[in-house]
Amino acid sequence: MLDRIRILQLGSEDWSHKYRFPDNIEFFYKEYFDIEPKKPYELVFLDRELLEGELQYLQRATKAYTLFVTESVELQGDTGKLYAYKKGQRIACTDIQNFLFSETRNYFPASYGEKFEFRNFSVAQNIACSVSWDGNYGVEFSGDIGDELTQIGFWRNNIPVFEGQAIELWLEYKKDPGVEIALSVTQFISGSLSDVQQKWEFSEKELDDIVLLDNQMAQGVIFVSLLARGKGKLKIIALHDRYSRRGKGCFVPGGERYVTKDREEVFAYFDPGDLKPPLNVYFSGYKTRQGFEGYNMMRNMGCPFLLISESRLEGGGFYMGSTEYESMIEGVIRKYMEELGFSRDQVIMSGLSMGTYGALYYGCDIKPYAMILGKPLTSIGNVAANERLLRPGGFPTSLDVLHKLCGDTDEEAVNRLNDKFWNKFDATDWSESEFIVSYMIEDDYDATAYDTLISHLKSEGVQLYGKGIHGRHNDDTGAIVGWFFSQYKKILEEDFSRRMKS
Repeated sequence: MLDRIRILQLGSEDWSHKYRFPDNIEFFYKEYFDIEPKKPYELVFLDRELLEGELQYLQRATKAYTLFVTESVELQGDTGKLYAYKKGQRIACTDIQNFLFSETRNYFPASYGEKFEFRNFSVAQNIACSVSWDGNYGVEFSGDIGDELTQIGFWRNNIPVFEGQAIELWLEYKKDPGVEIALSVTQFISGSLSDVQQKWEFSEKELDDIVLLDNQMAQGVIFVSLLARGKGKLKIIALHDRYSRRGKGCFVPGGERYVTKDREEVFAYFDPGDLKPPLNVYFSGYKTRQGFEGYNMMRNMGCPFLLISESRLEGGGFYMGSTEYESMIEGVIRKYMEELGFSRDQVIMSGLSMGTYGALYYGCDIKPYAMILGKPLTSIGNVAANERLLRPGGFPTSLDVLHKLCGDTDEEAVNRLNDKFWNKFDATDWSESEFIVSYMIEDDYDATAYDTLISHLKSEGVQLYGKGIHGRHNDDTGAIVGWFFSQYKKILEEDFSRRMKS
C-alpha cells in the first residue's frame, strides 16, 4: 500500500480542476498561505511569486529538495529566497501532468532501510569449499567453489515488497579476482511460498552499483540467493535493502550516498536552512534501522544543517575506516562549508552516543566553534573490553569494531584502537573551541570518557561545560537529549544572535 503524499499548490488557478492525480495524493490549494503548518508537505508547487508575509510560513511548510517552481515565475525577492533555502527546482507546465503520475510516488513521507540479519544467512548444502565466520561481521568462502554459477548461500526470513514500491539492494563483499558472483531474487505471490510471481538476477557487473527491484505487480515477499563460481576467497559482509526513491535521494529527498572502492558507505543530507551561520553537523548514533537521525530536531532550529549516517557492521562502525573512508567524511563536511562560505568558527558539530565519536573524531579536522555532545564515547577499545565482564552481551558490535579495525580483540588491539582517537585528539589545537557535554555518571560503555576528555584538553583558551546524570549509558536518554537541545538553543541565541522558538 502506497503512503499518502500531501501536496501544496499556490497559484492563481487550482490544479485540481486542471490535472488528474494518483489515488494516494492529498492535494491542497491555497490562494494565500499564512497559516502555521502542523507538519511540512511532501511536495510544494509554486505557480506564482510569493506574496508579502508568506515566506516565514512556507519555510516551515516546505522541506528541502521538494519545492517545484513553474518556469514562468521570476526568482526574485522572497520567491528567490525560498528557492535558495529549499534547493528548489524548475518545472515546465507541459511536464506537470506526467510528474504527478510518474514522480510524486518518489516523495513518500516515510523512509526505511535495514540489513538482512546476519544470523539469517545460511550456507548452501554440499558446497566443496571451506567456510568460516568472522564474528557478526562476515562469512568467508575459500577454495574451489565450482565451475558453474550455483547457489552457495541464501538469506532466510523473506521481506515484503508492496505493489508500486521500489526496493534497492546493496551487497557488501570482498573477493579475489578468480571468483565471480551473482544475486538471484525471487518474488512469491503473497501468502504462498511456492508460487513465483517474478524473478530478477543480477550479474557481478550490475552489483558494482545498487540494484533496483521495481515492483509493478502485486505485493509479495522476496527470497534472495547468492550465486558464485571460481577459485579463491569470497567474503560476504552484508546485504542491505532500502525503500527507493528512484534517484530522488537516499532515505529522504536529497539524501546522498558516498561509497569507497571497498564498498563501504556513508550517507549525508544537507539542508541549507536560511543560509546563515552556523552550520550544524549532526552524526547519527547507533541504529539498526538505516537512515538519518535528528532530522526534525535540526530542521526546527532553522539553521543550515548536515546529517551524517553510516550502516556498517550492526548499527554502525563509529565512522572509522580506511584513509579513503575517513577522507570522504571530512570532504563532505568541507564541501558544504565551502558551499555556504562558512569558516570553522561558523560550524557546530554534535552527536549522541556513537555520534559523539564521529563529531569528536572529525572535529579534530574541522576544529569547529563548538561541540555539543551527549553520552560521549571516546576510547572505543575500552568499550569493547567492557563487553567481557562489565557489560556482557550489552553491545557486541563494539567487538566487531575492534576486530575489524585492529585485526584482534586482545589488550594490544584495545590500546591501539584507543590510541587511534587520542593521538589525533592530542595533536589538535582546541584553543578556539567549546565543548558542551552531558554524560552518564555510571556509564557502562566508556566509564571514564568525560574525565579523560578533560585530562586531554590542554589547549590554552579551550572551554568545557559538563553536566552529569546518574545512570548507565542507556538509562536516561530523555534527560541527555533534553539538556543537549537546551544547550544547542542557548548557543544559537547567545553566540549567533538567533531567536529560537521555546
